[in-house]
Amino acid sequence: MSEKRWATFDCFGTLVDWRHGIATGIELVVPGRGRELLDVYNRHEPEVQRTHPSLRYGDVLAEAFRRTVAEAKVELVEDDLRVLTAGIPFWPVFPETRQALRELRAAGWNLALLTNCDRVIIGETQRRLQVRFDAIVTAEDCGAYKPAHHHFTFFEQSLGVTRDRWVHVAQSYFHDMVPAGELGVTRVWINRLDARDDPSIAHAVRPDLRDLAATVDEVHQRFNG
Repeated sequence: MSEKRWATFDCFGTLVDWRHGIATGIELVVPGRGRELLDVYNRHEPEVQRTHPSLRYGDVLAEAFRRTVAEAKVELVEDDLRVLTAGIPFWPVFPETRQALRELRAAGWNLALLTNCDRVIIGETQRRLQVRFDAIVTAEDCGAYKPAHHHFTFFEQSLGVTRDRWVHVAQSYFHDMVPAGELGVTRVWINRLDARDDPSIAHAVRPDLRDLAATVDEVHQRFNG
């Protein structure tokens, strides 16, 4: 088993401003309705992922957007449905992300991504992150989308990681905190949206990634000895 300490991350929403990216993409083809339709999109994407776990993430984006505009009674040409995928390489990184990741690596942690996207998309996103990750698990790799457990078990088994050497950091309560809690993985909730879900599910709750290295060290020592 690995003696390394691992900090795993969700990417979109935690490190990269996913909401801004989706809303801006929608604005390009449905001007003035990006924020409104973002909330509709957020209802459709998890259902597409649940019912079609083998779809590549670009196809998930297109299908969820198709359902979004159908519900909103907006007519688009077929090519417009790919606007969200096309914009991913330009989705902004949260301002504190890069420094937080560098400090965590300097503190001796290995970094990994457990992301609900595919290899092509995460490769494009790494250009913006500008921080090296030691391992990446995508939905394409494990054949499912979070909140299914596949990302976590694939990471654990493929790298020989034990849960006492592992802290998971993520913004999404539904996609990450719940399954990590079910599996007993130590977890830090980055509650960027001030969500009202039960915070006791996490070992620490922070509004963003500032002081991340200190937080990860603290929860690791407190809950894993």
